[in-house]
Amino acid sequence: MLKIVVAPDSFKGSLSSMEVAESMSKGVLSVFPGAEVIQLPIADGGEGTVESLVWAKKGVILTSEVIGPMGEKVKAEWGMMGDGETGVIEVAAASGLPLVPREERNPLVATSYGTGQLIMEAIERGVNKLIVGLGGSATNDGGAGMAQALGVTFFDKGGRVIPEGKVQLNEIRGIDASTIDSRLGEIEILVASDVTNPLCGPNGASYVYGPQKGADQEMIPILDTMLHRYGELAKQATGRKVADFPGAGAAGGLGSALLFFTEAKFRKGIELVMETIEFESHLKDADLVLTGEGNTDYQSAFGKAPAGIAEAAKKFDIPVLCISGGLGEGSERIVKEGIDGLMSIVPSPMTLESCMEKAAELLENATSRTMTLLKIGMHFKIREKID
Repeated sequence: MLKIVVAPDSFKGSLSSMEVAESMSKGVLSVFPGAEVIQLPIADGGEGTVESLVWAKKGVILTSEVIGPMGEKVKAEWGMMGDGETGVIEVAAASGLPLVPREERNPLVATSYGTGQLIMEAIERGVNKLIVGLGGSATNDGGAGMAQALGVTFFDKGGRVIPEGKVQLNEIRGIDASTIDSRLGEIEILVASDVTNPLCGPNGASYVYGPQKGADQEMIPILDTMLHRYGELAKQATGRKVADFPGAGAAGGLGSALLFFTEAKFRKGIELVMETIEFESHLKDADLVLTGEGNTDYQSAFGKAPAGIAEAAKKFDIPVLCISGGLGEGSERIVKEGIDGLMSIVPSPMTLESCMEKAAELLENATSRTMTLLKIGMHFKIREKID
């Protein structure tokens, strides 16, 4: 029996990783109805991480009402794995860009407080391990909002305590880290992130990611200056020099707050997810691995889901095909990372909007075409043996 592992990332803005896996599986079974198809939706620490891990570990999706990036109330999903002791959250769920209309984005005021609320909710539920997926944040507050929700106390220039949920970088003149909830020291915190930017400077959070969060050229140096001052105050409060740590600038500097105020350990996103779902254990006796993502380009070779999948599959000498929403500039680089074949789901010229709207159908059809070619190749292999 043919065994195929289907392990795609999400098609962001269009299909979740679970929906992608389902469409791919339908395409496989349309050509090989007797095949054993193992669905393993994947994420790299960003959007879809909660869904992927909860699905694989037979957990549950929970919803909590928290403060969103612009101070509004939002309902944010997070997960509890099947062991009842491991929680998983995404920064994007509480403090993400999709929560803020493009014209309203303003990193000068956006807060990560809601992410801290999710962490505290997980602690209240009794987790002893927490996975935090960084990525897609609308904030540039250095994680100060999150830290305040965790119990860190911030003071303004008058020495007054800044009220809960109201901390802004430009107001902070003092930090007391001793007031943080002591339960944070009793749990293991693993951070899934592929971002290696420091907190400040030309490669820091403000300069690299500020523009996508609404910062113009005049605002960027202001944001960077505020993060630098905040980093100095946090260093004084904790004795930790982490501003230049790779990943400190992740999620608008939220990575630095986890490093300053908790014992969090950073991991490469795709590696952490694959390790958690025990991905390699599912590769035993597999004949083929199918993966994919919304757009495969030169960035895909640098730690994105398909590259991580390929690296694992090659340990078992299993071929990997990548079926993506689109193939961008430099997509061929991922072939060097172990991908054996690339295919776009787009069969003819069409608008991006149309492609996204019909993504499930296009993906199923593209997978079916790919499997048909595979079947023809198998026929030739048989003929070769006969001859």
